[in-house]
Amino acid sequence: MTIKKTFTLLCFFIFAFAHSQLPPMVPTFGEPLPEEFLMDSYAPDPEAPAVVLYERANNFLDVYDGKIMIAKEVHVKMKVFDAKRFENAMIEIPYYSEKNNSELIRNIKVVTHNGGVKTYLPENEIFNVDEYPRYSIKRFTFPNVKDGSILEYTYRKESYFFSNFGNWQFQSDLPKVYSELYTKIPGNMKYNRTLYGSKSLDINNAEIEKNCFTLPGYGKNADCEAATYGMKNVPAAKEENHMLAIENYTSGMGYELIEFLDFTGEKHSYSRNWDDVDNIFKYDKDLGRQLKFPGYFKDAIPSSIMNIPDKLEKAKAIYYYIQDHMAWDGKYRIFSDVRVKEAFERKSGNSSEINLALINALEAAGIDSKIMLIATREFRQPTMQYPVLSDFIYALVYLKMGQETYLLDATDKHTPFGVLPFRDLCPQGRVMDFKKGSFWEPVVPVNKNMHYVNMQLAPNEQGLFSGKVSEVSTGYIAVPKRTENNNRRKEDIIKRKQNQNEALDISNLQIENEKDLEQPYKENYDISINEQPVGNKLFVYPFLMQTYFSENPFSKETRKYPIDFGFPVINNYLVSIDVKDQYEIVKVPENKILKLPNNDGELSVVYDVSGSKVNVRLSAKLNTTSFPTEAYPALQQFFETLLKIQSKEIIELKKI
Repeated sequence: MTIKKTFTLLCFFIFAFAHSQLPPMVPTFGEPLPEEFLMDSYAPDPEAPAVVLYERANNFLDVYDGKIMIAKEVHVKMKVFDAKRFENAMIEIPYYSEKNNSELIRNIKVVTHNGGVKTYLPENEIFNVDEYPRYSIKRFTFPNVKDGSILEYTYRKESYFFSNFGNWQFQSDLPKVYSELYTKIPGNMKYNRTLYGSKSLDINNAEIEKNCFTLPGYGKNADCEAATYGMKNVPAAKEENHMLAIENYTSGMGYELIEFLDFTGEKHSYSRNWDDVDNIFKYDKDLGRQLKFPGYFKDAIPSSIMNIPDKLEKAKAIYYYIQDHMAWDGKYRIFSDVRVKEAFERKSGNSSEINLALINALEAAGIDSKIMLIATREFRQPTMQYPVLSDFIYALVYLKMGQETYLLDATDKHTPFGVLPFRDLCPQGRVMDFKKGSFWEPVVPVNKNMHYVNMQLAPNEQGLFSGKVSEVSTGYIAVPKRTENNNRRKEDIIKRKQNQNEALDISNLQIENEKDLEQPYKENYDISINEQPVGNKLFVYPFLMQTYFSENPFSKETRKYPIDFGFPVINNYLVSIDVKDQYEIVKVPENKILKLPNNDGELSVVYDVSGSKVNVRLSAKLNTTSFPTEAYPALQQFFETLLKIQSKEIIELKKI
């Protein structure tokens, strides 16, 4: 590693030591080193606004009031180089939180160092936030952050959840000089350990420590495995456009409890298979037992819906009834606070209350449906190797009718039957079949996601062009259109469209199928172009309307992570320009065609001149949803070409 010349000699020795085969000495909280104050950048990532100088988690078993717990002591130290670009001043510490059995966060200490001045955070500025199912957050913000600040915090987490011994993220959105996980596990506890992410460990030491753990009242002591896992010069993990949660790709260590031998000699097995999990969920008060209300919903759903003879049409009608009747409160819940009847009666609820109400209503109509558990796109996806209940945070509805499978989520007011909200478009979920056993099911998005535009232009006697535009959106593309435009004044919609192109005037906007989610969303309007001829020439950009891809999402030179669009896309634009007897067609751009490997996508544009007309046909298709990192150069070229066609290629006309 090359060290900047501006570093002092002491700073050089610190970094040289960090590259040795031994972990650094454990620093004292509140006492940064002189050379850390002198740092003004981090050589491996000189553009980083800050760097984590040191972080360590010390995980071990402890005893409180005669009970064994897992203690996790964490110390983090950061150096800020550019406070204006630093976005990590707010810290969130998640912890499991259930009504009768919660983890505890104790001894939080927070300090900002500016030279010799220390600013400690008062305890009353540390807040508790309850936003997600099964866990809460301790949240605080560092005070007085400036260029050159050193930030430190430490805390202790106490847990009786032995299955979660000490998961640790070595990688985050800031680069790190050193990150360490230290564990001390008694020999009577057995864990599977999984190292995930692409970076390997720089330190991987384990040794046996005799008589490391004693439980009062028992004569025997336990030996421990004391292990140190460390990574040095860990690069920052930065989110990129069109991807699943970055936690799916960052380096970390995970634990799974297999077996525990208590001090009486009794063995407890914690390694569950899916049969065990199915049985737990079947009788869980917030999940399986919330499916016991078909009789209630048989009376609650209007008879006009329940008497529809066609089964699929009845399922659709029930879906739209629940979607309209219940408002989502924005909360994700699976294992707590799920009360379907009460939520239906108050006409609002969390995600599980709404979707389990849908399952009950379908069952009341004689339509078999099941719970499907997922992690949404913004969370790490569940491992498929073994059941980890905490991996799942969201419940969908799985419906099989004949050969067709439908995945439903009634929380969004603008998603048609069979179209999931974008957040749900993850790789797969677990369908909870309490009779035949649960199984993995891929989340397959609908294919017909099209943005189609037909524009017809012609000049008036003064040579100014005007015409009509028709836009059609289907599938996932129609959902944000309805979300943005429904219940909004037409004047505001027109203004937003005109803001995309100042050369346009838009009028007479008509929208079809605002509320009919089964039908394509249509926008029809008139346009006039304010472009004036330059001398006797007029230059016309044919793609005047807002296109689906209006900017290149892949402008960076390289890509670290796989690309995931969520759903396939079809964009078709037809532009017809009739110059009549006002202009002569001087020049049109060249026709182009570009295909992605493996038939994953295609881009084409055709300019057809016939008499006084220019007909332009642009087609951009992405046939698949996910691409490996290796496909990035091809996608770059695809979008660069598309954006050049849309924004820079012109038709040259000459005034007659």
